[in-house]
Amino acid sequence: MHFRSFQTKLFIRIAGIFLLFVLLITAYQYGREREFKTDLLHARLQMYNLKLMRTLGDSLSSSTAFANYVNQNDLEGLRVTIMTLQGRVVQDNSYANVKALPNHADRQEVKEALLKGDGYVIKRRSESTDETYFYSATQAGNYIVRSAVPYDAMLVESLQPKYSFLWYSLMLTILLIVVLYKSTTRISRHIRYLREFAVKAKSGEELDHELERKLPDDELGDISHTIITLFWKLRHSESDKERLKRQLTQNAAHELKTPAASINGYLESIISNPDMPEATRAHFMERCYAQSQRMCKLLQDMSTLTRMDDLPYSNIEDNLSTLPPVSVPEMLHTMIEDAAHNLEAKGIVVEMNVDEDVELRCDKSALQSIFQNLFDNAMSYADGATSIKFYGRKLMGGETPTGETKGCKYEFSVVDDGCGVDPKHLLHIFERFYRVDKGRSRQMGGTGLGLSIVKNLVLTYGGSIKAENTPGGGLTISFTLIG
Repeated sequence: MHFRSFQTKLFIRIAGIFLLFVLLITAYQYGREREFKTDLLHARLQMYNLKLMRTLGDSLSSSTAFANYVNQNDLEGLRVTIMTLQGRVVQDNSYANVKALPNHADRQEVKEALLKGDGYVIKRRSESTDETYFYSATQAGNYIVRSAVPYDAMLVESLQPKYSFLWYSLMLTILLIVVLYKSTTRISRHIRYLREFAVKAKSGEELDHELERKLPDDELGDISHTIITLFWKLRHSESDKERLKRQLTQNAAHELKTPAASINGYLESIISNPDMPEATRAHFMERCYAQSQRMCKLLQDMSTLTRMDDLPYSNIEDNLSTLPPVSVPEMLHTMIEDAAHNLEAKGIVVEMNVDEDVELRCDKSALQSIFQNLFDNAMSYADGATSIKFYGRKLMGGETPTGETKGCKYEFSVVDDGCGVDPKHLLHIFERFYRVDKGRSRQMGGTGLGLSIVKNLVLTYGGSIKAENTPGGGLTISFTLIG
């Protein structure tokens, strides 16, 4: 009902403006056509006046010459008057005693003729003949010639504008009002549809078929479809977020259960056996400590992921200029030195193929977490690997033409020559708690969150990441960063 009212208001307002425009144009056209016909009649009488002046010349004051000309060029009802510039009448074909005629200097058409050379009055009653005339006066030398035609029904009709344009205006108005009504009805239908959709969405009603409703192929249809699509994306996004949170909670509880049970079992054994040998007691305590370390690492990783979920994935470039540059080659050298003993024990050689000028403006701990998790993943899970290679280069960016600093884009890869990953696992290795080999991963102390942390950090810094098997064996993880 409200949207019908909206349509009515919109229709009345637009139609009112259009009708006002049509009325103004019609009134203007009516005045212009009437003025044109009046000017045309005035021009015809002016031609008669000028012809009389040229024919009589200096004999304008001669009664005989004037009478002969008027009789020879007689027009029905035409009254011709000749007067001096002072307004004194010297000739008049409709009044014999011209000396009895009053001075005509105050007549409007005479004043205009003296001022502009010619003038006319559409309708005025004559004091001498007691008839109404259309007057047209022309100045020529020392005289003013005035001709007049009776302002009768025939003249009134001839001066009236033709009404055909009024019919055209009326037909056009009706046509446009019909088009306007259809257009406002269509707009109202779209708004009513969106209102129904909003009411259903607010009340939680079923909306499964809203996207299947046929929408017109125009701007209004595009807007309606875009709004509905955005709503569905938002709803699905919220639904996915809730699902991921539930999944994270379930996985976290599952992952924490194992070390908690182990700690509980070891401590229960120690308490129940006070005479336990010291060596056995020390071993149980070491196992409790190892399991507690695993729990701390798991909780720390979960806390990191939770914080990153709240970070915006956009406008990262706005904050880059405030951060100090971090040299990736230096950071990797330090990381490799710290892991030298472990690398030697596993027989793994690390190669650095990172350009020396690769410096990123980003949080150092975040950047270190990315490379450390990828490095640890390669060392821990690349069975049979003999080498790990780091690649890095600048793709684009730097200073703008105006001298402003802009974030650069960098490309990195971490490549090993180990056993690789089954293709069915490649699409899931960045998911939380996902393990290619669950038993082996837990034995090695992994939390299943390392690669998820890497992915979230990469996305936070405006990059992208992918994993693929290395030709010839092994795993390659490639990613980009803006910094």
